[in-house]
Amino acid sequence: MERMDKTLEILERLIAFPSISSESNRDLIDWIAAYLEPYGARCQITSDTDGKANIFATIGPDVDGGLILSGHTDVVPVAGQDWSADPFTMREEGGLLYGRGTCDMKGFIAAALALAPEFAAADLARPVHYAFTYDEEIGCLGARVLVDEMVKAGLKPSAAIIGEPTSMRIIEGHKGCCEYTTEFTGVEGHSSLPDLGVNALEYATRYVSKLMEIRQDLPARAPEGSRFDPPHTTLQICELHSGVAHNVIPNKAAVGWEMRPIQQSDRDYVRERIESFTRDVLLPEMKAKNPVANIEEIFASEVAGLEPDPDSEAVAIVRALTGGNETEVVSFGTEAGLFQQGGVSAVICGPGSIEQAHKPDEYVSRDQLAACLEMLGRVAGQLH
Repeated sequence: MERMDKTLEILERLIAFPSISSESNRDLIDWIAAYLEPYGARCQITSDTDGKANIFATIGPDVDGGLILSGHTDVVPVAGQDWSADPFTMREEGGLLYGRGTCDMKGFIAAALALAPEFAAADLARPVHYAFTYDEEIGCLGARVLVDEMVKAGLKPSAAIIGEPTSMRIIEGHKGCCEYTTEFTGVEGHSSLPDLGVNALEYATRYVSKLMEIRQDLPARAPEGSRFDPPHTTLQICELHSGVAHNVIPNKAAVGWEMRPIQQSDRDYVRERIESFTRDVLLPEMKAKNPVANIEEIFASEVAGLEPDPDSEAVAIVRALTGGNETEVVSFGTEAGLFQQGGVSAVICGPGSIEQAHKPDEYVSRDQLAACLEMLGRVAGQLH
């Protein structure tokens, strides 16, 4: 079977698994394991939560220096989106393949799996590893487990290609993604007697104001020559929940905010300033009114950025595979930084455009899949 035909057959099967982050992906992972094992793949399934799993599978010799082909198996929800047809049934029109996950990022997974017979038949000097994860869309949770297990097992791949949709451009760096929810607990009461309550909403708004003040410092911290758009770390207030009625002092408030640091020092700067303001100003004022008052961070997700490396082996490999020389950086986050933290050189390159991701009638084109297959078809030659 031709590579493209095999890829489309696999992609159709992958799309049929409704692996939304809120649901289990285990059936999909088990299907991938069953597909790979006849090609001699050594499959390890890992998880830290019921119903969800990663797979780390290896074809080739048991030696260091292998190449990881990585992708996430979860997709974003389709609820409330205006799809032209069933999002979990792949359809083709005009050379475009529609379905949830075709672009982000089951197209790359399908192409990588389609090459398994060729990897198995090749005389590889270094192994090819498949690393497919859960819950990337809600904080790269699965990749954290997978990379930790890889490090604990003493596995030392040299490089990883993360196949996020880049239109097959070579991406050597991206910002981090840090998400937080901070909850304020006050004391409710009648609005006509403000001294008897602790207004959680008012303290939450002061917290928000401080974040906005800190945000003003970030443009000046951008490294000279930064290629990011925008060129500096960003910070956004995304949620504020509080109150039940006009005449009730709210005793609960929650602030959801995020930042996308281009360097660890920016993350540390923001965290240190908002934490000191909370610890030294807001919390003492609240507790002076009533000791039950409190401020607590109830959710935090910090995904590492991918720092450009002029000596990146992963970038060198993808340049050789694609014939391309230009590299870029992007503002959206991926699992690449986690592999980099685990000691594996990482690069991002995959079929489809990020502009199609997360939208109704998501698609990837045949042309993009063909370019991806051409790149992956040269992998075996790179590992001799």
